[in-house]
Amino acid sequence: MRQFLKSAFCVAALTGIMFQTAPLAASELELTIMAPAGAGGGWDSAARSLQEVMMATGQAKSVQVINVPGAGGTVGLAQFVGNANGASDQLLLAGITLVGASISNNSPVDLTQVTPIARLTGDPLVIVVPKDSPIKTIDDLLATIKKDVATAIWVGGSAGGADHILAALVTKAAGADPSKVNYIAYSGGGEALAAMLGGQATAGVSGYGEWQGQIESGDLRALAISYPEPIDGIEAKPLKAQGLDIELVNWRGIFADPDVKGADLEALKSAVGNTVQSKEWKDLIKARGWADYYAPADEFKTFIASETDRVRSILTSIGLAK
Repeated sequence: MRQFLKSAFCVAALTGIMFQTAPLAASELELTIMAPAGAGGGWDSAARSLQEVMMATGQAKSVQVINVPGAGGTVGLAQFVGNANGASDQLLLAGITLVGASISNNSPVDLTQVTPIARLTGDPLVIVVPKDSPIKTIDDLLATIKKDVATAIWVGGSAGGADHILAALVTKAAGADPSKVNYIAYSGGGEALAAMLGGQATAGVSGYGEWQGQIESGDLRALAISYPEPIDGIEAKPLKAQGLDIELVNWRGIFADPDVKGADLEALKSAVGNTVQSKEWKDLIKARGWADYYAPADEFKTFIASETDRVRSILTSIGLAK
């Protein structure tokens, strides 16, 4: 009898382990998405959009979004890598800004250390000025920068991120030293917007979708977008179409813990893939002025490696990295 009970206990324990480690169906997924920035910015908005559509389409039972701002996303990334410990219910929403911040801050962690799940959107960056600014065109802005780079105050997202990179590239195109760009970084899009509306800056950079409402209301004047081609519904022309050889896509993607593998990883890929290919997602990104930039996990992994090299090269050329 003792041997029977011992055997039964072992079977029960093994069965329990099997139940604990079996991958969950999409309708049972309970996820947490970290946005490594403050509320109101592009990562926060994209994370909450993914949250909304995953639940609406039945790809997850529940989705929670948490914000961990700091140092261009590297604070959140370090916390994510350090704490997830192979957890299959933890996701990270990040993008090109975190690639740049990791490099410019000499961070010990970067996006090559987490597991790419999918590239989601390719938000065009927009260069704006306040509605009462004497600067009416991108040529006016270039002339202002050329006259005195120090008095041309830029605002945007985190130092070393996509906004900062674009400000430096435009400064370089104006014939000024890009390492001397007068750039004030904010952790959230809301703070940068307040500075623009308060007349505290010469020009600002953000994802078009973040400032679309203020552009359409006339509170901000859009001078150019960083996308290589024109975008339907956006009046501002690409920098390339205005004679500047500059293009920059503010992409965003979703990542899992570096140690998630097997069926758990496949379940996450499937849930996210089904979400971003749904009609609900396509309608949402169109309404928010985001471009569909979807790439599945394998393609996204290759992209991350090449994008890290490209951004490092740009940051080095403009004095923001060594």
